[in-house]
Amino acid sequence: MQSITSEPSFDGAAVPPPPPPPPPASSSSSAAAPTTATATTPPKRRHRVDSNPSAQWSPSSTAPDPKRARSFGGSSSSGTYTTTAMSARVQGKRPEVIDLTHSAAGNSPSSRKGASFSSSGQHHIGGARKLVIKNLRTSATNPTRAASVDEYFVAKRKELDDALSDIFAWGSPAKHGLDRLYRGVEDLCRKGEAAELAERLWQRCEAHLNGVDVLGRIRSDGGVGDDVALLRSVLAHWKAWTEKLLVIRWIYSYLDRSFLLNNKTAMRINDKGISSFRRMVFGSKKDLAPVPPPVGGRVLAAMCQLVDYDRRNDECFESAMLKDSITMLRLFGVYGKQFEPQFLGESHQYFVNFAEERNVSYGLKDYIIACERLLQREDERCDGYNFDSTTKRQLRDDAHDILVEKYSDKLLEGGSVGKLLDANDVESMRALYRLLKLSGIQKRLKGPWEDYIREAGAAIVSDTTRGDEMVIRLLELRRSLDIMIRDAFEKDEDFTYGLREAFGYFINNKKVLSKWNTGTSKVGEMIAKYIDMLLRGGLKTIPKSLLSDSKDRADAERSGLASTGDEDAELDRQLDHGLELFRFIEGKDVFEAFYKRDLARRLLMGRSASQDAERNMLSKLKSECGSSFTHNLEQMFKDQELAKDEMKSYKEWMTGTGRTEKNSGVDLTVNILSAAAWPSYPDVRVLLPKEVLEQITTFDSYYKNKHTGRRLTWMHNLAHCVVRAQFNRGPKELQVSAFQAVVLVLFNDVEDRAVPVLSYEQISQATGMAGGELERTLQSLACGKVRVLTKHPKGRDVNKTDTFTVNKAFTDPKYRVKINQIQLKETNEENQETHQRVAADRQFETQAAIVRIMKSRKTMTHLQLVTEVINQTRSRGALDAGDIKMNIEKLIEKDYIEREGGSYTYLA
Repeated sequence: MQSITSEPSFDGAAVPPPPPPPPPASSSSSAAAPTTATATTPPKRRHRVDSNPSAQWSPSSTAPDPKRARSFGGSSSSGTYTTTAMSARVQGKRPEVIDLTHSAAGNSPSSRKGASFSSSGQHHIGGARKLVIKNLRTSATNPTRAASVDEYFVAKRKELDDALSDIFAWGSPAKHGLDRLYRGVEDLCRKGEAAELAERLWQRCEAHLNGVDVLGRIRSDGGVGDDVALLRSVLAHWKAWTEKLLVIRWIYSYLDRSFLLNNKTAMRINDKGISSFRRMVFGSKKDLAPVPPPVGGRVLAAMCQLVDYDRRNDECFESAMLKDSITMLRLFGVYGKQFEPQFLGESHQYFVNFAEERNVSYGLKDYIIACERLLQREDERCDGYNFDSTTKRQLRDDAHDILVEKYSDKLLEGGSVGKLLDANDVESMRALYRLLKLSGIQKRLKGPWEDYIREAGAAIVSDTTRGDEMVIRLLELRRSLDIMIRDAFEKDEDFTYGLREAFGYFINNKKVLSKWNTGTSKVGEMIAKYIDMLLRGGLKTIPKSLLSDSKDRADAERSGLASTGDEDAELDRQLDHGLELFRFIEGKDVFEAFYKRDLARRLLMGRSASQDAERNMLSKLKSECGSSFTHNLEQMFKDQELAKDEMKSYKEWMTGTGRTEKNSGVDLTVNILSAAAWPSYPDVRVLLPKEVLEQITTFDSYYKNKHTGRRLTWMHNLAHCVVRAQFNRGPKELQVSAFQAVVLVLFNDVEDRAVPVLSYEQISQATGMAGGELERTLQSLACGKVRVLTKHPKGRDVNKTDTFTVNKAFTDPKYRVKINQIQLKETNEENQETHQRVAADRQFETQAAIVRIMKSRKTMTHLQLVTEVINQTRSRGALDAGDIKMNIEKLIEKDYIEREGGSYTYLA
């Protein structure tokens, strides 16, 4: 006797269970008929496959829930009965062993699962705990059962074959459900036929792919020579195959998870399906060669043709097809061995042809734009269509080698680069720099860059017709080059260094400066005049192209400086730009001479736009050149402060002595200057009004009594006055120069005349002025923008026969009106005199340097002495070796040094 322990519900088995043995001929009277539940629910798990394929599951085979009271009905030979289930406490302990041999009803599923009977005939509800089967017979002793099982498996094999045929034809099985097919695969695997089932599946798949339905149709769709059509057909069949393969995986998932997953030699269904399609198109992966079979070769050719369509903007290009093709090749594993070499080879030839065509027909700018656009499109294609990163890198390197390095002579041709720089073409220069940088040869652009700066700068400095615009043009050139470095060259320090070297070369090139015939640096003079213009007029005197842009403001804020949006900060920045040019000058003594003269005029005439800017500029010069350079300039500011203190003391003295300036109608202010610090000015003779002369005499006496031994030299041509005038429409205050005030005061003496007129000769005799000085003064009062005098006859030029009257009808919206004196432009003689004075000072500075060097060294050779002199005098302006030798000879004559053999010796 064998016993089987089971739960109330049964799990599925690989082989259907054998049918129960037939019931005995007679049964005990105490046996009860099987009961049938009146209300049941389907089982949560599927049942075993019955040995009879036609047997179906029925709700009656499910046992009722033992926890809930239910009514059961049944039948027996004696009639029909009905019982009601009771709780376990009422019915007592249930038997744990059920003898199924005592009742024929025990063979039914309902009796096994729904109720149990004791030997005494008592009815138990709730299911058995243990089943005992006596005299169990095996299937070998039951020929009918074995035949049924074999028929079942044969039917399942046929169902699977039919399902595959339907999937290959329609994409899904038509006759049987997926669940039924899945159970068939599971039963065959449990029977031990997993290997045969997998082999049969592969044979059917291979036959389908290599037959007329797939491979044959692909070849027919491709026709002769239409590779793109063939690729389209391959992609369509590949898409259909992936859908079919998904259905196959659903059906054969039990085979995939139970047998193929643990088999080291077999491939899983998805991998095998992909491998079969790849082998159909490109051949076996093991035998994969660089040269694919005919179908695979045409597929690769079609993909390269699609890329060519895209490069030439052909309408035949299909982006989705190319992207799907790349994805398919990467999945097949043939991308790197077959497609990539062929694609790179054809791309190489395309780049060669592209470069040759553009080199002949395009200029540098168009060639740069074409190359940049090509490289950008190649990168976008590789990224957009899932090309491998190694393909992108090799493609880019090949393109750079052909388009850039091979044609680097064209890209670095000085004339073409100069045209782009001259046109301030930032975009083209940025593209050129990036092209060269990607190939690692961007440093070679520094040569054409410096050549252009030298040529452009030398042309500006040597242009004698536009000397007044020299510094502005140089700053505009510098500004454009700085923007080029910032926006095009990615702030490359090598190009910044090259810019400085080039500026220093042409600014100090004596061949370039020789066209001015000054003997000294013309650039230093013009820089001093430019800074004078800035400090007098502010930002309104310079072009807008030199002002800061938004990027400069952002850089200033990031560096912690004041925003260049502030006017004072912008003025400071423009002064820095002027000093940047000043740094390149080797002869800074020329700058000092002209800057000193202009500073004196600004301080004395009150023409500075900002005293803070003046002092800020002085501190910049001091930090740049040292305190010795700015000693006299600082003294000029100190004299201004001392003059204020002196005038305060004078006013107190006047008050203490009982003298008042109000009685004379003159409020005198005197600036006392030290002659050593200030530049020299010509003395212009003028007859002052009596009231002014008295005040000057009083101050002169006061100053000489206070400072014994000092002498004052009055420079009336640098003085300015404020004169009150009465016109028909009210009084005005006229801010004029001393010469203009002297002329205006003369009309007070003729006001009572019937005809208050003064002739040119009368004015000349009364003021002591004559010639050009008087003509410019009268012209500023009668012919300028503000006309307080009327000239007869009218005209712009002043003649000796003209007469003048007061313009009583003069009007102006402002109470204080400034009348500018017509400034006499600096003549060539005066300019040349300044340069000659600087050159003479250089001779003395050179001799002083020679004496200092020899005093410290005692003995030196000629070459050593010349070299040391040049090094010490370079900042202020070094002389040529010939001039230095001439000064050495002068010092030998003065017995400072002597020549002994090939060297010089200092004489104490």
